[in-house]
Amino acid sequence: MSDVVLSEVRDRIATITLNRPQARNALSREVIKGLRSAVRAAQGDDAVDVLILTGSDPAFCAGLDLKELGSGRGEVTETQPTEATPIDERGPLPPGPKPVIGAINGAAITGGFELALACDFLVASDRARFADTHARVGIQPWWGLTVLLPQAIGIRRAREMSATGNFCDAQTASEWGLVNHVVPHDDLLSFTRGLAADIASSDQRAVRQIYATYGAGSLVSGGDAWRVESDAAAAWQGQGLDPAEIERRRQAITDRGRSQLG
Repeated sequence: MSDVVLSEVRDRIATITLNRPQARNALSREVIKGLRSAVRAAQGDDAVDVLILTGSDPAFCAGLDLKELGSGRGEVTETQPTEATPIDERGPLPPGPKPVIGAINGAAITGGFELALACDFLVASDRARFADTHARVGIQPWWGLTVLLPQAIGIRRAREMSATGNFCDAQTASEWGLVNHVVPHDDLLSFTRGLAADIASSDQRAVRQIYATYGAGSLVSGGDAWRVESDAAAAWQGQGLDPAEIERRRQAITDRGRSQLG
């Protein structure tokens, strides 16, 4: 694998790092290819339950490589999905059943912002910054920003970010619901790995089914989303449940809750 994207698997967690710091991890053709290859490999690896996506300091990702885009070669624009591309394959990350946590260590701008939005949820360093500068560059989003950003922060704030190109700091991103947690920069990966370990300790079949239900429900109206969930639950229950195993897990959950809440 190219060294512009690094991948490490440890304790059932795959950490994928954009590693082009001199270009603020801008998305060249090589980076996009390496990123997709690393994500695809982790999603297919039986030794992996959770993925973490981050960048080499000082930035998470500055977006598409504008030098490459402006060269006229059209290499970067080949990543644009077509009408025939299935919805779950239209973003920057290959689809898969395993959770992807974005560990946002610095600026996430335009295509880099879309890359962050493609993650299931985000943990931000206190140095993280977010901006949609598509309109300032004079290009259009095609990795789902106009869909995913309003879902995260509401349509009015999304429209403001896209029209102004203004930056949003980590604390504001937390207040708006864009990120789940803001932590000191030096604690970012250890904190995120802790969340990933919590996920890895859950029943993985259940996690993946719940995530699949979230995904299917997001593609339909609210009323139909309820039906998606009830159908998924009925199919799951129809496989049969072990009362003794459920009781064992219930007790473990109670003990874990006591230890967390003290």
